[in-house]
Amino acid sequence: MFDDIILKQQDLTYLKWSHIRNSSGTAGTFLKSQSNLKGEKKYYKLSNFDAAKGIIGHECINEIIVDRLLTILGVEHLNYELINAIIEIEGKEYNTFLCASYDFKNKNESKVALDDYYRLNANPGESHYDFCKRNGWQKQINEMIAVDYLILNRDRHGANIEVLRNSGLKTLRLSPLFDHGLSLLYSCNSEEEYKNFDIRKDIPCNNFIGSKSCEDNLKLINDKRSVFANKLKESDKKQIFNGLEGVLSKTLINKIWDMIYTRYKAYENL
Repeated sequence: MFDDIILKQQDLTYLKWSHIRNSSGTAGTFLKSQSNLKGEKKYYKLSNFDAAKGIIGHECINEIIVDRLLTILGVEHLNYELINAIIEIEGKEYNTFLCASYDFKNKNESKVALDDYYRLNANPGESHYDFCKRNGWQKQINEMIAVDYLILNRDRHGANIEVLRNSGLKTLRLSPLFDHGLSLLYSCNSEEEYKNFDIRKDIPCNNFIGSKSCEDNLKLINDKRSVFANKLKESDKKQIFNGLEGVLSKTLINKIWDMIYTRYKAYENL
């Protein structure tokens, strides 16, 4: 059982929010904040925010759903917490759910976006996938490709994959998987849109590795059955959506699960 949702309303009006442009091209912006209590940084993220309509998305809830899914599958990832909070943006208060996480860097590690690291270190003509394979990251990249197919992640650009370096210890590693908000049914905001969404459609995605097709990118993986440490079962639905029954509508919960499990079964049969 997961313990990652705080349903009791928290007063987080002290947080200061900065605007992050939505790289998917949809309307609105995403807002981020952070706190530093007793030397421990905590990062906060809102769903899609519109100055006129308020917080209109459910991307933060997607983070929790995917977090739980990856735990079940045995994929290394950043853990999130979903918080029911009162926040203040430009003098106006909002009651919303937001997600929070801690820094995944170890002490003395620095980070650089994978696309920047590739530009500085790739061999001439080397593909993004082959570059990661040469650096020993093939297993993690294969997991990422498979996960992004299951959840139809539309925003796995080169800055959403990070390289972590410790110059003193001379270590180099990929960050755990993070930032899955623009996935699943994030583009839908009504019961009608939930019902009409095509869960198998191969929507063009912003992928740094491979092509814009999450389905075509599966061809980069030689042995698909060895990617996940664990299998996904129908009974896992209860665990993944535990505590979210009052946060998301029943229609949306059922549609998201149908999407994940249908795509998982299709992945297993490829």
